[in-house]
Amino acid sequence: MQFAIDIPNFGIYSDPQLLAELAYEAEESGWDGFFIWDHINYRLTDSQETPMIGDPWIQLAAIAMRTKSLKLGPMVTPLPRRRPWKVAREAVTLDHLSDGRLILGIGLGSDRSREYSSFNEVADAKIHGEMLDEGLEVMTRLWSGKEVNYEGKHYQLSNIQFLPEPLQQPRIPLWIAGYWPNKKPFRRAAHWDGIFPLIGGKSMAPEDFREAIAYTQAQRTSKAPFDAIAGGLTSGTDKAKDMATVSVYTEAGANWWLETFTAHHTLEEVRQRIYQGPSKE
Repeated sequence: MQFAIDIPNFGIYSDPQLLAELAYEAEESGWDGFFIWDHINYRLTDSQETPMIGDPWIQLAAIAMRTKSLKLGPMVTPLPRRRPWKVAREAVTLDHLSDGRLILGIGLGSDRSREYSSFNEVADAKIHGEMLDEGLEVMTRLWSGKEVNYEGKHYQLSNIQFLPEPLQQPRIPLWIAGYWPNKKPFRRAAHWDGIFPLIGGKSMAPEDFREAIAYTQAQRTSKAPFDAIAGGLTSGTDKAKDMATVSVYTEAGANWWLETFTAHHTLEEVRQRIYQGPSKE
């Protein structure tokens, strides 16, 4: 099991220098990864206040420059609200900047905070699914370094070549997020490098996680390594209890644990949990 910090890109955590410093502290404290959310707009459910929001790609660049070994990435980038060729270029640049430490979390996103409709973008989830599948194809073809021609419903490319290629081969790892028990995101994830299962309105119980991972694995045709990402919060003070919490997900198929914070967690709480280190044996 590998352990990572997962943190918003808004509120006090909109500051790229702060995130870079927290990532450095996480690396020094034995964590394996540091992931940040990707929001361009966000509504705090219990507040009318408009939060400060940072650009996750600039924040990740700051994190890459402040660390040496941590895996890093957006968790997750809603590809349908981005141009896939722009994300492809950004991701390769960040992959080189970090010496091959980028993991790219990808999903549909939602319009809960009007991150589509506020900008007159289509908010239909079915169309987003089509765009996501096409966008993944476009992005990975561009990473090949070869000339790309593509004719899709939503994206068209003509005689375009992107260089340099990513440092990581055969590609930058792609983790796909999806809400269980919807099956389509998990069939999609089976074609890539990892799955980040979520469940609406509550924490993902181990039995739900096990079922989601089993379904995804049954769809796979490749024998390449495949990551399964679980998330939650452990105490940092009761090691036995924390290890027991994580081990249940390990037994259910997880090989990454994300210590997941929200905007409601204070900087002091986050920093203390970072210093306590991951719940490893």
